[in-house]
Amino acid sequence: MEFNNTLANEYEKGIRRTLPSYDAMLRLTQTFYQFALPENAEFLVVGSGSGNEILQLAEKRPHWSFVGIDPSEAMLQIAGERLKSLPNNISLYQGTILDTKLPSVKFDAASCVLVLHFIQDDQEKLATLKKIANNLKPGAPFVLVSKYGQPGTLETELQFDLWRAYWLQHTKLSPSDVAEMEKSIRSLSFMCEEDILALLQQAGFTKPSRFFATTLFGGWICYKESV
Repeated sequence: MEFNNTLANEYEKGIRRTLPSYDAMLRLTQTFYQFALPENAEFLVVGSGSGNEILQLAEKRPHWSFVGIDPSEAMLQIAGERLKSLPNNISLYQGTILDTKLPSVKFDAASCVLVLHFIQDDQEKLATLKKIANNLKPGAPFVLVSKYGQPGTLETELQFDLWRAYWLQHTKLSPSDVAEMEKSIRSLSFMCEEDILALLQQAGFTKPSRFFATTLFGGWICYKESV
């Protein structure tokens, strides 16, 4: 799924339909970090998108600085406009965590929100999480939010039924439109919770705890291993 100009501009509406509790998830993420971090902190945001996450995290934290990474130039352009009025020090980079040269600092915190399911290969997922961990200070808090589940199982298919019904009820899309969109969703890389937790452990994160779940999405808080 390539976030070109058209898709990037539609993201704000689409994400809140696909993930109805999107804003609540961001607020919970903000609460976790504000509880775990001091007034001054350096933040790594993997998949910074159109800037929603940074906008939420920067609220009441003018001394937090942010490095955002996203492969979509269109999304970064939107983010740049939306974030330029903030007092925070913010740098945005186009690319992925695996191919972007980051500042030579260890970050106080990081996030990877709604990114992992776009990576098809499990080893690339693991490499992504390891690279994030390698750029963090020991004990740094980390949030991962991703699609999760096992398509074909009763539990996940019931969640797809709910997802489909929500789009049909709250949009003007036809059943065939929603069916086409569902094909795109099913082409993304789902993982069961046990496999996600195993990846986090292999990458160097400890004390994972699921803090969020809505239909096809889950979110986990954890910490970079302490030395």
